[in-house]
Amino acid sequence: MFESLSDKFRKILRDVRGQGSLSESNIQDALKEVRLALLEADVNVNIVKQFTASVLEKAMGKEVLESLSPGQQFTKVVYDEMAALLGGEDSTLELKGRPAVIMLVGLQGSGKTTTTAKLARHLKSKGRNPYIVPADLFRLAAVLQLKRLAGEIRVDCFDSEGKQNPVQICREAVNIAASKGYDIMLVDTAGRLHIDATLMQELQALKAILNPSEILFVADSMTGQDAVNTAKGFNEALGITGVILTKFDGDARGGAALSMRVTTGKPIKFIGTGEKTDALEVFHPARLAGRILDMGDILTLVEKAQDAFDEKQALEIQQKLKKDTFTLDDFKAQLQQIKKLGSMESILSMIPGFNALKKAKDIKIDEKDISRVEAIIDSMTRQEKQDPSILNASRRQRIAKGSGSKVQDVNKLINQYAEMRKMMKKFKKSGPQGMKSLFQKMM
Repeated sequence: MFESLSDKFRKILRDVRGQGSLSESNIQDALKEVRLALLEADVNVNIVKQFTASVLEKAMGKEVLESLSPGQQFTKVVYDEMAALLGGEDSTLELKGRPAVIMLVGLQGSGKTTTTAKLARHLKSKGRNPYIVPADLFRLAAVLQLKRLAGEIRVDCFDSEGKQNPVQICREAVNIAASKGYDIMLVDTAGRLHIDATLMQELQALKAILNPSEILFVADSMTGQDAVNTAKGFNEALGITGVILTKFDGDARGGAALSMRVTTGKPIKFIGTGEKTDALEVFHPARLAGRILDMGDILTLVEKAQDAFDEKQALEIQQKLKKDTFTLDDFKAQLQQIKKLGSMESILSMIPGFNALKKAKDIKIDEKDISRVEAIIDSMTRQEKQDPSILNASRRQRIAKGSGSKVQDVNKLINQYAEMRKMMKKFKKSGPQGMKSLFQKMM
């Protein structure tokens, strides 16, 4: 989402770090570029003024101007202010009562229904026992959609089919949730194409019945400042407690994320990063600030890996590497684990400096590469997967034809596999120094 903004900030900060010393003049020049970059990213003009004024005040401090590396100090000031703009401290869910009720509100098309299922899956992974309540009777098929999603993630769902009134649904659901021991109840409410009195009256009635511990406004981040203005309307009518931004993997300019906290006074708690039910991330302001400034986000990458990778399978692979029995089937299994982390673009963007490297080297990332490799391996016989050395020209032609790829693609895969085996042998012999060499070659 922030690729364009990140490019601009990277250039601005590189220019500042190239200065031998900082003065009010070159700081003002840099902030002029910062101001333009934020306005182009659709950030509210008043927020841009506050941000640049705060950076100027801190950058003109004695500690920055007289430091040995003023450019780096300036970068730190920008980073700290960016993190503060996004919310500063992480904000967690406040779950009070049993069941603790979470209302999800927002306009039609913002992604409330899918987000309800995503949040239920997230809470379930944390050891909670959620209960889903479809209370959107305005949009056709919303109840059926949420029921299907609940089945996919194996979370119980209230049967709203045939019901005529959201108030009746919520009253019954609260009683069921309390009697059956669910500790969290997630309510998917109705939306409209825009805020209207009927919608707000319905939501206020539901709030009175449910007494929710959280009212989360679900906003489509692709709509920019419109999402921020709508959030203000919902907050004034309902008193929202937080925000979930959907479609964060899109190509929007990012103004909604950068303006939401200041404009509404409410924290962003989660971001949706894809269509699948596992594509929901806890929002960390400092980490996102690091991504925008191309400092990476290693902590989120590690957390994703911990969730995606099977520990038992990882130990088995480790043993195979030690015994030099790592096959193409094992290679494919590792690729499938990597796919769980998300798109290659999103994974690599969390590595510090990757965006700059991608621009400098004109690196093209084809998300179909992993699927192509899987198809090639699936087109091999069991013997060929165990021992690729038997792959002569005719076998490679057969595999290419069977996988819908080219012989060059097959050759490339086999060469990469052989190179990896070679590197692992070297690593095994040379210990820590071998590991250093391995990472250098991987980069």
